[in-house]
Amino acid sequence: MTRSTRMSVTLATTLFAVSLLLVFPLSGQAAPVIDVITVDAVITPPIASYIESSISEAKASNAAALVILLDTPGGLDLAMRDIVKAIMASPVPVVVYVSPSGARAASAGAVISIAAHVAAMAPGTNIGAAHPVSIGAGKPDETMSRKVENDAAAYGISIARQTGRNAQWIERAIRKSESIPADEALKVGAIDYVADDLESLLAQIDGKHLKLSKGEIVLHTKNATINYKKMGARARVLKTITDPNIAYILLLVGLAGLYFEFSTPGVIIPGVVGGISLILAFFALQTLSVNFAGVLLIFLAVIFFVAEVLVVSHGALTIGGIISLVLGSLMLYDYPDASIRISLSVLIPTVTVISIFFVTIIFLAVKAQRRKPRTGSEGMIGMTGIALTAIAKTGRVLIQGEYWNAESALPIEEGKPVRVVALRGLVLTVEEINE
Repeated sequence: MTRSTRMSVTLATTLFAVSLLLVFPLSGQAAPVIDVITVDAVITPPIASYIESSISEAKASNAAALVILLDTPGGLDLAMRDIVKAIMASPVPVVVYVSPSGARAASAGAVISIAAHVAAMAPGTNIGAAHPVSIGAGKPDETMSRKVENDAAAYGISIARQTGRNAQWIERAIRKSESIPADEALKVGAIDYVADDLESLLAQIDGKHLKLSKGEIVLHTKNATINYKKMGARARVLKTITDPNIAYILLLVGLAGLYFEFSTPGVIIPGVVGGISLILAFFALQTLSVNFAGVLLIFLAVIFFVAEVLVVSHGALTIGGIISLVLGSLMLYDYPDASIRISLSVLIPTVTVISIFFVTIIFLAVKAQRRKPRTGSEGMIGMTGIALTAIAKTGRVLIQGEYWNAESALPIEEGKPVRVVALRGLVLTVEEINE
């Protein structure tokens, strides 16, 4: 092969390789991976920890983005702020997608949405109603309410300005509790996209320029591999027990279990279950910032139930306990949003069951106290038997298969039925039963 021929072959090979690269520019490159998590609960500290850890995991796995499928009625201010800080400091693009249809990003969820690098909604969803409310300390005065509202409005406006969204709308959502559907949210600039599903959203945001904490990047989501991530066991447990309804049930189960253990020592299982339930309830109540007047009323109800066993009140303490339990349950979460209140479908059956439980225990305890003794000297009183000998002051009787020395104020003939009226030492005082 001549030199010119070799050069021709080399040139042809090079041109062929270049043409392949032009035709298949992405060959040999891994498709981008999008991590997807679902948040469909009240915004609480465990949810904040879950989102923070998901951002860290997305960074560690070099994910192209983290998508949060959001559906929340709102939640706690501190937890919301933790999530917002984590999103805004994230080195990985965070996409908040209010989905599926029928979902909402209310209250804290609205602020989290405007803090995202990309905010999107599915048709049939809504966002807003972000007016701040206080919990656990009763109704604040007008000055304090204004301070809280101004602080929340300033916070929302600053986030909206930083993410390039409509600051005037988020101020209305905070000050006037304005809530709008997806198409209107897109029109006013509260969100970036409306997408029917996740695949449609990823197609729309491909190539979008984003400003992250580490600098500007271009979002690559085309032909991405979607990595749906499930909540871990620890996060699921914390999410479950911090549900207001579950926390309430745990509190009542804990109090009932300890009451049963103390009233019937040695059973063990009610005490173990009650202790664990009470500790879990205290953890949940601490994260939910409850109204402690409600907690004290529930404890007072248990004290009334216990006192009913010790004091003859003819049911007054039991009635007081039930009233205290109902009032404490209603006051436990002093929060206007139904998402952080006890559902009536949980409250009514739970109060009914707990009240029946305590009333039954009290009834059995009182019945046991009033029951005639069946053992010892008191248990002998009222028993009947037969006179084995004639009793002229003293004699012998057969009572319950046992032979006893007996005495009587009146003579009793042999073979007559007798009844025990008293016991003195080992001598029974009996009287004849007149048929």
